[in-house]
Amino acid sequence: MILVGLCGLASCAESPVFSNNDTNTNTNTDSTDKILKGLQSATAGLKSYQCKIEYLFSQPVLESKSLRTGSLYYSRFGDGSKLRIRFNTLSQDDGQQQQYVEHYIFDGQWLTHIDYQIKQVQKRQLAEANEPIDAFELVKRNFPIIGFSKSDDLKKEFDINLVPEPNDQVHLLMNVKPDSQYKDDYKSVEIWLDKSSMLPAKLIAVSTGGDLYEIKFVAPLVNEPIEENVFEYTVPAGFDKPEIIPLKK
Repeated sequence: MILVGLCGLASCAESPVFSNNDTNTNTNTDSTDKILKGLQSATAGLKSYQCKIEYLFSQPVLESKSLRTGSLYYSRFGDGSKLRIRFNTLSQDDGQQQQYVEHYIFDGQWLTHIDYQIKQVQKRQLAEANEPIDAFELVKRNFPIIGFSKSDDLKKEFDINLVPEPNDQVHLLMNVKPDSQYKDDYKSVEIWLDKSSMLPAKLIAVSTGGDLYEIKFVAPLVNEPIEENVFEYTVPAGFDKPEIIPLKK
């Protein structure tokens, strides 16, 4: 699970943003539906995506936070897709940034985690070999990266409101529904969409325990070719033998 200590965010996520006026509600619903259709169209046409990533995890109660930076790569190959997140640095609280290397690779069937600090590789099967899942769907089980796939299902999982923004982004506040698959993990998720691409530029998720997860997607390149070897890896010298965890039946 996934970030900046914004004291008012949790209360904002739990309070109504719009009035109960029927006209305002209908206008908001129409606008939200239009935004979701644009997001669905953008994700359906997504062949590849790469960007810098900033991942901030905050615990307001403990006054603690940690920031990781790195890169994200996603590409579709034939009927499948692959995604790789490379974290390179870590800074905790007010401490200096330090090198901290971790890689996550999702290929529609397996999650591979490469931890350079403890020199270990773990491969965990998340789907059947004959039933691969889109890599952005798999990444949601480990990070709250929501909105890049199955955007047409968001209304099933969240009560969604459009928040007015004066800039070049679209801001959606999504409160988790009682029967949502996210109900045990999050209270709310906020998404800021870039108006030019209609893809997420920033996410903030509030966990059921009050922790905050913020992810920024910086300098994205959309549908630019990515070589398949970007998603390949070899076990570095000195690492333990990879741990293989098959899918539970």
